[in-house]
Amino acid sequence: MEEKLKVGDSAPDFTVETTNGTFALADALKEATAGVVVYFYPRASTPGCTTEACDFRDSLNSLKSAGYTVIGVSPDQMPALEKFTANQALNFALGSDPEREVLEAYGVWQVKPLTKKPGVVRSTFVVGPDGKLIYAKYNVKATGHVARLREALGI
Repeated sequence: MEEKLKVGDSAPDFTVETTNGTFALADALKEATAGVVVYFYPRASTPGCTTEACDFRDSLNSLKSAGYTVIGVSPDQMPALEKFTANQALNFALGSDPEREVLEAYGVWQVKPLTKKPGVVRSTFVVGPDGKLIYAKYNVKATGHVARLREALGI
């Protein structure tokens, strides 16, 4: 997997429609004292994506208490994200990027080695208040990922 962005790089700014209205990274950075966790996942309501989303849901209070905002982004359309949010009682925004503009800006839309087809490489970034990446991981495993992220952030 190619890693396009690294810690210290400027995070690509973006605005997406979400399950909680419009999300603009620049605006979120003004409100989040520690930063914004942006995680990318392949498809709503699939086993790995459900595990990861539920782990973020269950860890949201500790992330928020530490000053972080969380958003998940996928190429799914809004109806799929709304259903996923309702079915899993998700308590954070899921953003829709069907044109893959944000996915490509973060370098997570790649040809996958096993299938030889393009798709989302499960990845997570944390954007600090200054707009620079303080955490950047590509090709993460869904199970246990949020716990590893919290450990890396000292939460």
